[in-house]
Amino acid sequence: MDSNKIEQGVRLILEGIGEDLEREGLKGTPARISRMYEEIFGGLDSNPKEYLSTTFNVDNDEMVIEKDITFYSMCEHHLLPFYGKASVAYIPNGKVVGLSKLARTVDLIARKPQIQEKMTAEVADALMKYLNPKGAIVIIEAEHMCMTMRGIKKPGSKTVTMAARGEFETNKELKDDFFRLYNSNNS
Repeated sequence: MDSNKIEQGVRLILEGIGEDLEREGLKGTPARISRMYEEIFGGLDSNPKEYLSTTFNVDNDEMVIEKDITFYSMCEHHLLPFYGKASVAYIPNGKVVGLSKLARTVDLIARKPQIQEKMTAEVADALMKYLNPKGAIVIIEAEHMCMTMRGIKKPGSKTVTMAARGEFETNKELKDDFFRLYNSNNS
């Protein structure tokens, strides 16, 4: 990332809205935003392979689900946050990954400007590509600040997206099992 360009852009925005860049509260703002952007957009140059390539052999193909993975991302249309919970499941094909790696994968993919629909698909596709499971399914529920604090102004509304791959696309019974487990304790 180019911190100088980010700082210059922030200065231009502050000037554009009529702020005084020499005002005490704003003096360090361009540098602070630059450092923040390094963190929240840290997924731009990363690859989920780094988390999903260390696997362990297993003898069964029972569904693995990790629910309620908190994430924060940025809407590419307004550069405002959207945040919520992701739930990820896959059917092993002889190997599993450490559970923390599923959460790390969601976090990594969330750290870039995007839309929720793309993020959901990208998590499912990463699981399929790097774990080679029999199937994967991802559900993301998120609140979008671009709907909460501007435009339609509907706080609390949530967008739900789903991406199903492999056996989750073709096996209704398996998908139903996932939803039964996903909805347990989600009332």
